[in-house]
Amino acid sequence: MADAGLFIGYGFPVRGREAKAVQVFNEANQFWATLQQQGQIESFEVGLLEPHGGELNGFSLVRGSPEQLAQVRLSPEFQRLTTRAQLIVDDLGIVGVMLGQRLAEQIARFLQQAGELA
Repeated sequence: MADAGLFIGYGFPVRGREAKAVQVFNEANQFWATLQQQGQIESFEVGLLEPHGGELNGFSLVRGSPEQLAQVRLSPEFQRLTTRAQLIVDDLGIVGVMLGQRLAEQIARFLQQAGELA
């Protein structure tokens, strides 16, 4: 099971560019599907949020090892897709995620440090 992830959050498409945003969205999903088929990531999941008045409209959560995700982030294709997304949607953000064992280790660190600072 993957212990690392990439959270890729995005806002609404730039007004007037909605069709292009869907095109880039589909390109990104195909990229993740190809990487999953090739074993370069463990899995990915895409979600669109219900209307809520905030800036976040949807996300992709890509799962893999820290090493796999580091390679993906440095790949020319990821850089190309990221640049395309920046030009077509508002509020794009890409953040590393701790999952599984890495999450448990971080929680243990937090509790230890919180206890020392109490």
